[in-house]
Formats: sequence, C-alpha cells, structure tokens
Amino acid sequence: MSSASAGSAGSSRSSRPSRIAVAGASGLIGGALVRSLTADGHTVVRLVRAEPRAADEVRWDPERGTVDAAGLAGCDAVVNLAGAGVGDRRWTPAYKERIRTGRVRGTAALAEALAGLARDVRPRVFVNGSAIGYYGETGERTVDESAPAGTGFLPELCVEWEAAAAPARQAGVRTAFARTGLVVAREGGAWARLFPLFRAGLGGRLGDGRQYWSFVALHDEVAALRHLLDTDGLSGPFNLTAPHPVTNREITEAMARVLHRPAVFAVPAPVLRTVLGEMAGDVLGSARVLPTRLLESGFRFAFPEIDGAIRAAL
Repeated sequence: MSSASAGSAGSSRSSRPSRIAVAGASGLIGGALVRSLTADGHTVVRLVRAEPRAADEVRWDPERGTVDAAGLAGCDAVVNLAGAGVGDRRWTPAYKERIRTGRVRGTAALAEALAGLARDVRPRVFVNGSAIGYYGETGERTVDESAPAGTGFLPELCVEWEAAAAPARQAGVRTAFARTGLVVAREGGAWARLFPLFRAGLGGRLGDGRQYWSFVALHDEVAALRHLLDTDGLSGPFNLTAPHPVTNREITEAMARVLHRPAVFAVPAPVLRTVLGEMAGDVLGSARVLPTRLLESGFRFAFPEIDGAIRAAL
C-alpha cells in the first residue's frame, strides 16, 4: 500500500497494488482518499448501504450494525470514515443519537467482521475515523495524544467510537485511530461554508476569535491516512492536525489575506448559540491540538501553516 510519502498523497506508485475497503467513500475525506488510492493503482472496495451493483461494492448498514463480512475477506486494509456530519445540522436529541449510533455501531460491525474472518484472509490493518473532539475544551493549553478525554457530547462520543474497534485489535489487526481536525477544503466541511462568505466580503471572526482551531489541509489529511495504512507498527490514536494550530481570529486574518477581501464582520457568541444551539459550543470552543505521534512516526506536512492550507484548498 506504500505510496504516500509524508505530505504527498498519491505521489508515487506502490510496488504491489493493494485491495482496500473504504466506508464513507462518498464523503469529503473518503472521496479524496479513494481518488488517491486508485490513482496509484490500488483496488478500492466501497461499503454501500444500497444493494451492491458492482463487484467493488459491499453491503453494510452502520445504523443497524451489519456488514457483509465476506466482502472484506482478502482485503489488505479497511478504512472507516463513515458517519453523519457533526456540523451538518442543529444538534437535536434525535440527530445526536444518529451521529452516535452510526459511528459506534458501524465501527463495531466492521471490527467484529474483521475479527471473525480467517487469519489468512483477514485485513492486516484497520484505520478508523475519530476526531479531535476527543479532547473537548482545551483553552490555550496544547494537548497531544497523551491527553485524557474531555467531557461533553463529542468527547464521550469519541471514547465510545474508538472503544467499538476493540474486537479487531484483540484479533491482532493493527488498529489506528485518525483523530481529525478541521479539514481545510473547498468541497465540504466548515471551510466550504467559510469560503463563499469571505469571497463576498462577509467573513469575520466567530465570538471573541480567541478560540484555537486545529486545522489540516485535505491534501495532508489524505497523506496522513495513507501513512497510517502503509507504516507497520503504527497503532492507537494519531492527531491528524497541522503542527501549528491558530486562533479563529488568525484564521479570519489569513482568509482575508489569501482571498484579498475585507473581514470586518463578527458573529457574537450569543447569536451563535441562538442559531446553532448546543453545537455552538463546538464552534466557540478551543482545541489546541498537536500531531505529536504523527510527527514522531516520520510524517511531514506539505501545508503546516494556515495560509498554505487555504491556498491549497483554492
């Protein structure tokens, strides 16, 4: 599966094409990962909820916790990036349950399926999505993978989400957790909403702007995922965030600088809480997260600074 040298997703070809199953292949990160893998000659098996229509599709239902385990037999790796978007809707009790159920049951279904396969056809690595929401509010304090989980909906979700992968790990499958930060991309995620506002000259800080946003360029996100797939011995949690987290105010200034637009507006915290409800806590919260284990493993970021990440997205 080797290809993505650090910070350069899909830059070279593997000596041996691999077969990799991807859940969440239609999402922002999953779609970019699939494009990178296929460009290097790997075969991607997509996990789909509908009846499979092609040989490279495998049926699963993360909410119900079911998967066609036979479809994973013979794969070299499984990557799970599936889940309802945390920032897609207001956090009603029903939507929070949907966020939790899909991630936890889906991960458990995959982990149990891997554990149940015969050793000679069992994938050797399982990379499971997670998030820096694990750490909760950190203020100005920097944290890395050694920090304990925070409190609240997102930290508790991440703890349960990662714990659901235990069957795969106990069966001897190398298991890594990709704790992803805010992905800087034009096509989706938070930045897909920010870019149009700033282009129109309507961008500005959120709240007091002092909260830290730990970002990662989409290019580096994909390269880091492939690094986790390719590098033997890497298991446990890895923060997929650039090494230089910045405040919301600094992001506002960088967006204005790169896009050559004014950024004089600001959205007060009370307004955000009214509009977003409980989710406003995630927007206004501060997470100053460092990718210590990723750097120690030899990974190097192509876009470690916010200006470069924004330009890469454009």
